[in-house]
Amino acid sequence: MLAHEMMITNVHKVKENETVRSVIEKFIKYRISGLPVVNDRNEVIAYVSDGDILRYIGKHEDRIVDNFYYTFVIKGDQEEFEEREKRLLDLNVKEIAKKKVIKVSWDDEIEVIAALLGKKQIKKVPVERNGVLVGIISRGDVIRNSFKALL
Repeated sequence: MLAHEMMITNVHKVKENETVRSVIEKFIKYRISGLPVVNDRNEVIAYVSDGDILRYIGKHEDRIVDNFYYTFVIKGDQEEFEEREKRLLDLNVKEIAKKKVIKVSWDDEIEVIAALLGKKQIKKVPVERNGVLVGIISRGDVIRNSFKALL
């Protein structure tokens, strides 16, 4: 099975000039946890997830010690947390979104997509055709399409 045979074509996305407020509104409205960020040509230029938002509002410091990556939580008062939340809403989505986006081609095979989602530990992957966003595939889509003939 190929990507275009199982992808969701009604992709919720956010434009590169939108704010994080718009992203959170879409997360709530569509009950999703991530969105591709696209330019005016519908090319995926970034990806924003609930994890990106949590990293911003959670006060932390990242360190690398002996080739291991650690996150240290720094205690702060509630007022600081609420201030970070307020600042976040008006930020441009590109300020917190991941710029290196893992994508698949519309004619990639299901085995390739399954391996990619598992190896990279991601929930969803945008699908492109000729450099343009045409769909999205989640872990659930792969599982459902892999086993539906066997059940």
